[in-house]
Amino acid sequence: MFQPPPKATNQAVVGQAPELSIIIPCFNEQKRIIPSIDAIVHYLNERGRSWELIISDDGSTDQTISLIEAQKYPNLTIIKSSSNHGKGHAVRAGIIAAKGNFILFTDADNATPITELNKLLPSLAQGNYDLAIGSRAKQLLQTKERRLSRCVMSAGLRLIVEHGLKLNIRDSQCGFKLFHRAVAKHLAQVQTINGFAFDLELLVIADIFGYQTNEIAVEWVDVAGSKVHPIRDAYQFLRDIMTIQINHWRGRYPSSSQKKTKSKSPQSGQWFA
Repeated sequence: MFQPPPKATNQAVVGQAPELSIIIPCFNEQKRIIPSIDAIVHYLNERGRSWELIISDDGSTDQTISLIEAQKYPNLTIIKSSSNHGKGHAVRAGIIAAKGNFILFTDADNATPITELNKLLPSLAQGNYDLAIGSRAKQLLQTKERRLSRCVMSAGLRLIVEHGLKLNIRDSQCGFKLFHRAVAKHLAQVQTINGFAFDLELLVIADIFGYQTNEIAVEWVDVAGSKVHPIRDAYQFLRDIMTIQINHWRGRYPSSSQKKTKSKSPQSGQWFA
């Protein structure tokens, strides 16, 4: 297993923001989190650019935090919640704390390898899009090992998103999303959902604000240990969709006139060169 160096060699200059913030929301991930962080730190160190890693723990009751702290990773911040609120809450806390010009959140199981960031960064660095999101849509159809119950749930929810919310996104739930800092901060201010559908709410709000989203096919592995429960989470997802609709009708989400200006790092192209 790769062991990160004890000292960071790519810290941002004091007073300057790092180029990239990576947020990993987690809850009771002691069996999967260390290999994922190792892979991310290795990837980031190889590129020699400034970065920070934020672990946003959602009230873990196992050894997740103590295992991470024992590794003494560079450039790492741990945000601890006293109780379990949901993945959306953990991601929002990470976004609020993030300082990078670009902000990525990714899952603790590294189901979408961190190297797939190379596919998302050009869209933002070149100034064409406000956010870039990973999509498993094509791969889900081709993955024979994919559990039938989750296939049915994913397909059904995708139809609801497309026809109910009129959102032209094939895979709203892939846990691999990249934002300009100003965009991420803006969306986090308005986000309300803490649970499974928080990704969807972010994308709906982004669409309302007029932000441009690029959906990009990424590699993905159905890693064992998922906490997704098809029946329970599908029911909650449907309730959250209703909440999103009601919020929109009631004007809970500000108008697109409040859209924030995105920022572009002059050296960002070197991330994927």
